[in-house]
Amino acid sequence: MRNKSRSVGPTGIRQRRGKVTLRLPDQSRVRRFAGEILTETYFLHLVSLLLLLWLLFTFGLFLAERAAGNPLIDTWGEALYWGVAAFSTAGIADTPVSGAGRLLGGAWIVVGSTLFFGTIVATITGFFMRPVQRPAKKLVETIEFNLEHLDDLSIEELELLQATTDSLIQHVERLRTRHAGQGRPGPANHATRPGRPRRD
Repeated sequence: MRNKSRSVGPTGIRQRRGKVTLRLPDQSRVRRFAGEILTETYFLHLVSLLLLLWLLFTFGLFLAERAAGNPLIDTWGEALYWGVAAFSTAGIADTPVSGAGRLLGGAWIVVGSTLFFGTIVATITGFFMRPVQRPAKKLVETIEFNLEHLDDLSIEELELLQATTDSLIQHVERLRTRHAGQGRPGPANHATRPGRPRRD
């Protein structure tokens, strides 16, 4: 039976026998959150595309600026740093001196900043849209997760989980009864036979 002297406040602070302790996030929940970000959103795809384009644009910029004799961007490492400073809109990137470098730099600022901020927006949107896209699977995963962490739930959360489970069981029973009624032959099929008149 659950100890009633222990309670969890709305801010996640656990109270026990007059002592107040901070309830840290469960590591399994953190891993589950990270796994959902990596598997249920386009985060990895967008980050991979961003890194690939960053390497390509900065390498082209390095070649163009080295040929023009720009002392500020004469190594690929400096070009990589320039690429980060440019797409992050920090305003600390030096202006390329060659025409090709300026063309590549301008294109990279537009493409890189769009991908950078687009990755953040797309990841957040995709994460919070998961219940809408797959509500049935999300419901099952939530129930399974709560069943695996019963000791971490409060009395109110356990009562809500119990009510949800009871409603789910009742719904399953109604569906079974409905399907059984549709599959069983009706009375009219037994009352008459082919070739014989129906008796009143």
